[in-house]
Order: sequence, then C-alpha cells, then structure tokens
Amino acid sequence: MFNDPLLFKTLQDAGVDLSVMPVDNTGNTLFGVLNTIAFPLVFFGGIFLINRSRNNANGGGGMDPNNPMAMGKSKARVEMNPDTGVSFDDVAGVDEAKEELTEIVDFLKSPERYTTLGAKIPRGALLIGPPGTGKTLLAKAVAGEAGVPFFSISAAEFIEMFVGVGASRVRDLFDQAKKNAPCIVFIDELDAVGRQRAQGVGMGNDEREQTINQILTEMDGFEGNKGVIVLAATNIPEVLDQALLRPGRFDRKINVTLPDSKGRTRILNVHAKDKALSKDVRLDEVAKRCMGMSGADLANVMNESAIFSARKGKEIIEETDIYDAIDRIQIGLEKQGADFSDERQKLVSYHEAGHALLGALMEEYDLVNKITIVPRGGAGGVTIFTPNEEAMESGMYSKEYLENRICVALGGRIAEEIINGKDKVTTGASNDFQ
Repeated sequence: MFNDPLLFKTLQDAGVDLSVMPVDNTGNTLFGVLNTIAFPLVFFGGIFLINRSRNNANGGGGMDPNNPMAMGKSKARVEMNPDTGVSFDDVAGVDEAKEELTEIVDFLKSPERYTTLGAKIPRGALLIGPPGTGKTLLAKAVAGEAGVPFFSISAAEFIEMFVGVGASRVRDLFDQAKKNAPCIVFIDELDAVGRQRAQGVGMGNDEREQTINQILTEMDGFEGNKGVIVLAATNIPEVLDQALLRPGRFDRKINVTLPDSKGRTRILNVHAKDKALSKDVRLDEVAKRCMGMSGADLANVMNESAIFSARKGKEIIEETDIYDAIDRIQIGLEKQGADFSDERQKLVSYHEAGHALLGALMEEYDLVNKITIVPRGGAGGVTIFTPNEEAMESGMYSKEYLENRICVALGGRIAEEIINGKDKVTTGASNDFQ
C-alpha cells in the first residue's frame, strides 16, 4: 500500500476513474492471532516431548529428576537396608563422638531400655568439626550399625532459583522419612541453608529462609517427627541460626576434633590395611610427624606413599616413602635436576643449621626432626621440628617457649651474619621474620 499524499491528485489530473474501498484486515488479524498462539504451543510441546523421551530412556519408572514437574521432589539418596560398608570399627581417632553416636544407635535398636525410664529419643545430632575429621564417615557408620532406612542429602540440594522449591523438597524428604520411621536423615554441609536469618524486612534470601523455616517446622513443629533422627554436619557452626541449635531440634552437638597422636596411629592403621607395608614401618613414629593432620589428610599420606613406592618400582612401601609423602604434602614436591652452585648450597646449609642449633640449645623447645637443603615448593631448605603434643592440644604455651620460638626463627639470619658478615646477609630469612 502506497503512502503518497500526491497520488490521488496526480491520478485525478490524469483523468483516471478512482474509487476508494476500506481495507479488509480480517485475514491479517486472524494470521496475527494464530501466530501469537502457535509459538507457545510449539515451545511447550517441544519441552513435553523432550521430557517424555527422557522418561522413556530412564525405563519409564518414576519421575525423572530433570523433569521440571518433579522440581519440588526431594533429591535425597535413600537406602532402605543400609549397606554403607562402614562401621564404627572403620572410624578411628574420634572416640568421644563415636560414644555419643553409639547411644543413638542403641536407642534405635533397643528403645524400650530408655523409654521405660522416661527418656525420649534425641531429635537430632549436629556433628561439628574441621574439614576431613570424619563427620560424613560417622554418619555412614551410624547408618551401617543401626540397620534402619537412611536418607542422605546435601543442604545445597534444597536450594533452587525458584522460591518455595527448597521448602517443598524439605517437606517431601520428611514425608518419606516419616513413612519409613524409625530412620535416619543425614544433611551434609548444613550451613549452606541454615545460616542466620536476616532481621530486617526484605533483607534476606526468601528461598533460603523459607527452606530453613520448613526444616525448623519439620524437626520440632506442631506435628512432630516421631522416629526420625536428623544427623547434620557443618564446619562453621557459628553462622547457623540459633533456632536450629536449640534442644528439641539438635539435642546433641558433637565435636569431631582433630585426632591426637594415638588417634592418628589408629587412623594410619585403618588406612594401611590394604597397603603392602614393610615390616620396619613404625606407624606410631609416623604419627608424630603428622601433627595437626585430619583423618582425610592421613588417608592422603598413605595413598601418596603408595604412589611414591610405585613410582620407584618398589613392591613394598618403606618408611622413607611415607616421610617423602608427608614432605610432599606439608612442604611441596622436591625439585628434580636443579643445578645449584656450591656457594648457594653452603649458604642454605648454614642458614638451616642456625635454626637447628638454636632449637637444640633451648631448654624448652621442640625436638629437631629433619633438616634438608633440597628445595621443596617455595622453600630453599627446611628445618622441621616435632611440636609438643600436649602443649599443642591445650594451646597453653609458656612465655619462655614463645621467646625461644622467636630465637629459633632468627637463628638462620644470625648464622648468615656470623659466616658472611652483616653486609652479606640475604633475603632468605624473610619468611622467618614474617
């Protein structure tokens, strides 16, 4: 259709017979309506066909977890007859935590022993401790020992981009658990959803707060959750909402701490069962070098030592391989094929000897364990001391010990000054000063 205002005048001047009729928009309107409806139909029809094909691929049984219609369903792993392969015998170094959890297992197996005295089954137990100390392993052991249905889920799996999905998944999880009571529900990394709720209006995350509100209600609301014990684990309990921590929800707070020397020895023995160790290996001595390590760290030590032995073509794991693995984890991998000058090696030797000599001379200080001038990681050389186990666990150090620690740290710098003079000292002691 032309949009020229001079068109009619030009036609009239030329003597052309002209008649104007109104435009019929019926066809265009109908086409527009059909076009508007067709796209959504095609789009949603495509989604339906894709989901149907996924269900068929899964054997047609149950709802596909990728199906948007099943978004509110719980993603918990369910073991009706738990065979976790883990018992309390497989968990070492956390005897106090095991003792508290053993009571929960006994409660599930023989509730009449406690109910006759008026005792009530604990609603929940919160496992608190640093990463790698065995919190998840303890939950698996409880499930394996109790022999009751076990539901396990990570708290992060409750949260979705849509508000209300997390709360729906919590309801579905506890509905399943109540149908199979008595049972255990394990929520890992509880801090992902259980953080302190915002106090101001509109300041919180609606989805996360609805989820934690639903957890609070399910654990101790009007309806209650008879026969459902909730185990949860977290590394940072200080961020959790106080309503979660009160008795009636988590009745027990179980600290899963780093193991002591005897605990580390038992953990090393557990992880050495499937390793071909030399008869000369003394795991109690190895445990002294693993001060401050968690159960996961100790498992890694034994695995790395097996890798070192295999790399060297050995058939058994020797003690030197284990110590090499500890150095690899604590300091770094040894630099291979590095060509250093005699002057550099002499300087590093005197520097490390300065640390070791002062450490040996101080009456109240740790024992020298190892001295090396082989570069590892970012260090040119290292002097390793074995800390006092009792002092480290209690955190109670004397003033004399702390002053001695300063002296030992500066021993390398003093040695450089004595040997090379004050004008020839290097930046090798920068980390010692820090």
